Amino acid sequence: MAGSSSFDITTGVDFMEVHNAVDQASKEITQRFDFKGSKVLIELNQKDKKITMSAPDDYKLKAMWDVLQSKMVRRQVPLKNLKPGTVEPAASATVRQEIAIQDGLTADMAREVARVIKDARLKKIQAAIQGDTVRVSSSSKDDLQGVIALLKQSEFEFELKFGNFRSN
Repeated sequence: MAGSSSFDITTGVDFMEVHNAVDQASKEITQRFDFKGSKVLIELNQKDKKITMSAPDDYKLKAMWDVLQSKMVRRQVPLKNLKPGTVEPAASATVRQEIAIQDGLTADMAREVARVIKDARLKKIQAAIQGDTVRVSSSSKDDLQGVIALLKQSEFEFELKFGNFRSN
């Protein structure tokens, strides 16, 4: 009797690691010589899933973004899930930039993942969108491993996480 196996596909970041990376970047920026005397700020708003950076000019803002990215990479936070917004002028001749943090699949992202699976025309594979996750099920664990390999080869604008493996 062949049972059914499944797994879930999601995306997201570990907010504790993001918080630590923002703290480390803030410390490094305050100690750097090229930022001495500059009013710079990096803030994490976990509720809104945003990071806000402000600096006196575009050059310093770009340098802050580079420092923040290096800290995120070191903490294994996927950079694909960080979406920098446009640089906006702010009060007292400063510039500000918001970075949105992608946590969970949107409906369009889930459809894109499901479409890639369906376009592969794999037999015995079902992909179902369930809120901010895509559940993939099959009677064969080998087929499920093939789906994971297929999705890892596909280029998405966000990092995929595979989890919640189940066998019935």
